[in-house]
Amino acid sequence: MPLHVFSAVERLWGVAILALFSVGVALVSQYQYDMRPCPWCILQRLIFLVIAALCIAAALVRSRPAQVGLAIAAVLACVAGMAAALYQNLVASKLESCALTLADRILTALNVEAWWPWLLAVQGSCADGAVELLGLPYELWSLALFGVLGVLLVTAIGRLLGRQAAGR
Repeated sequence: MPLHVFSAVERLWGVAILALFSVGVALVSQYQYDMRPCPWCILQRLIFLVIAALCIAAALVRSRPAQVGLAIAAVLACVAGMAAALYQNLVASKLESCALTLADRILTALNVEAWWPWLLAVQGSCADGAVELLGLPYELWSLALFGVLGVLLVTAIGRLLGRQAAGR
């Protein structure tokens, strides 16, 4: 089905579903295949959850300016996710320890392990987090998905602004 068929709200729901699906894949990898997540893995997991929450809120709210604002915030979260995935791939995956890296400090400051330990607990080092899926490191799959979600969000924003300009 061509992308132009989907409305802005349908795209927002699609982004939310894809973001939540990625967290589901990470959980299966963690609990079924014993892949222990490092701080950078958990930070990306958290960013996917933030993107999903922002998109769900944008899809449910009836105000176009609020929808656009939430979608823009989700795009910024995608950019942050891409930066985290790139850093993990280029720097953190080569480190033995993630202690005191930016990801570790953010997660500690937010105390995310207390929220949902089964979902957001760091269980491995950066070296442990260097795992591949179909020949590519997990963080590159994450990077690609953040990029795809960002593009889908930009098209949703375009639809929302196009409707606003047309007075619909």
